[in-house]
Parts: sequence; C-alpha cells; structure tokens
Amino acid sequence: MITITRRDFLKQTALSGLAMSTFPFSAFHLNKDTIIGHGDFKYKVDLKWGTLDPGKFPVNNCHEMVMDKKGRLLMVTDEPKNNILIYNQSGKILDAWTLNLSAAHGLSLVNEGGEEFLWIVDNGGRVIKTGLNGKIITEIPSPLSQGIYAEGMRYTPTETAVAPNGDLYITDGYGSQFVLQYDYNGKFIRMFGGNGHEDHQFKTVHGIAVDLRKPGEPTLLCTSRGHNSFKRFTMGGQYLETIFLPGAFVCRPVIHGNNLYAGVCWSRKKYLEQMDNSGFVTILNEYDKVVSNPGGTVPKYIDGELQLMVQQETLFKHCHDVCIDQDENIYVCQWNANKTYPIKLTRV
Repeated sequence: MITITRRDFLKQTALSGLAMSTFPFSAFHLNKDTIIGHGDFKYKVDLKWGTLDPGKFPVNNCHEMVMDKKGRLLMVTDEPKNNILIYNQSGKILDAWTLNLSAAHGLSLVNEGGEEFLWIVDNGGRVIKTGLNGKIITEIPSPLSQGIYAEGMRYTPTETAVAPNGDLYITDGYGSQFVLQYDYNGKFIRMFGGNGHEDHQFKTVHGIAVDLRKPGEPTLLCTSRGHNSFKRFTMGGQYLETIFLPGAFVCRPVIHGNNLYAGVCWSRKKYLEQMDNSGFVTILNEYDKVVSNPGGTVPKYIDGELQLMVQQETLFKHCHDVCIDQDENIYVCQWNANKTYPIKLTRV
C-alpha cells in the first residue's frame, strides 16, 4: 500500500483542481443480515428505515440530522415543501414544517436553559434560529450587509456551532472559506481561516463542532473537505492541529461520547481523483485515530501514518451527515442520492 502523507497531499492540492472519475467498486449484495464496519464498530444496515411517501414528504437532499432531548430525529432538507422532517427512532414520521428554503443545508441543535432551538443554514445566505416548531427567533445578517466582508466577497454559509458561552460560529463553506464568530446577541467578534493551503486555511470549510471531550478545554473542529481533514482551533480561532484523513472528503464532525463520527461525501484513490458515488462513514476514537469505516476500507496505520481510505461496499452514494442515538446507532443522511431517505446503521 502506498503511503500518502499530508505534506505530499497538500503539495498536490496546491497544483491540481478537483476531478471526477469512475472507480471499479467491488460487488456488494445487501441482505437483511448485512454487517458493515470494523473492530468494535460494526453495524447492520437498514435501507428502509426512513422511507416515506414522496408525494407527501418529498426530499431533494437529506442534508443533516440532529436528535432532541425527547429522542426525536430532526432532519433538514432543501425541499421547500418540508424543510424539516421529524422522525421517531423507528422511522415513523411525527411532524414536518418548512421555512420555504430552497437551499437549506446546515442544522444544529442548541439547549438554552432546558429549552431547545435549531440553527438552520441556507446556502442562499440565511442563518436562522428557530424553535423546534419552526417559529423564527432571530436571523444573522449577511457579513456583506454589515461591512464584515468586502464588496464582491462570496458568502455561502454551510454550518453553525454554538459554544458553551453562547457564541455562534458560522462556516462559509461554499463561499470565502472563513469561520465567523458572533456573541449570543449576534454581535460580530472575529473571523478566521480563509481560502488557501496554509495550516490555518480551508478548502471547503463545510462543517464545525465544539469539542468538549477534554474537560475545561473546549476547542473547535472545522472541516476542510478539500484537504481531507479536520482542523482544530481554539475558541478564539487560533490554529492548533490537523487531523488528516487521506482519501476521505469529510462533511461535518459529529461528536458522541468519546468518539468522532462523520459522513464522507466522496473518496479518492490518489490525490484529487475525486470519485462520484463513493461515500462511506468514518469513526475516530478519543485519540482522533480512525477505528472503523462503515462502507469503507479497513483503517490502517503504517509508522503512525493513516493510509488511504476509500469506499469498499457500494452501499452509499454521498454521505452528507450522521446522527448518533443513545444506543450508538447511526442515521446516515445523503446528498445527491436519488432523493432517497436516511439509512439506519444498527450497532451490533
């Protein structure tokens, strides 16, 4: 197996553009007892878990999902007829509502004094806080309208995360590649990152999460999808480290217990040979080491370097997000997957 270091990868990404290609995937036949994953993180596949009547509850892309304190699963779609679908854990639809957003993309849940709220991000430039019933609470203005961005800068937000002190972080993942920080009242504090290949910069800062796994030391984990990486920052935006995941074009980091989960939208054979319909799920332990790739190849380290990871089973198309329940089952949301509903992976 060829070792591809982060240094080699960055050298190539600085010179190359993204390219699509076809990959000769291995044959994969799903049955009711199909198990995927590795080590202690193996799962039974349920393709029909979230299937609904598309005439009543259509979806374009199942972008992201969160679980509220009642154990309900709330999913955001970019279908204006029903931006939010609410499931129980058996896959039954409980409710649906919409803000008539045609590019709804990011969904975060925040608990404020026992009451839960949603932050919904629309790629059209809207970042909206709502109640769980869809009532709009507040909205963050575009940085262009506030003079934070210079005229002509692109703003296409993708995700939010909320710090323990109430600060809000917005990733401009399809725009100018900054993370913007606001206080609880919506006052702008700072921005950091930007487009580029330096350690502190991003290529598609698609997602963000507050990492509270070390008591008293909260940090930010930011996706840099084009770099096949998560990048860690202080809460004030100072770069700390990169978690390189060669082959995996990861979406947002999702922390559950001591582990870090993510959907992989695409995988690659070498450098930037991005392969369509090649997603899988990746799981990292408390030491940020990959321990399982459901739908992907076995994670392997050589001399401390993680080796290239690609799709193994042709089960997923483009894994855009994962949600983890109290039993550590995984619900997988997909982008560009023929308008299909989420897939459940039941831990075994």
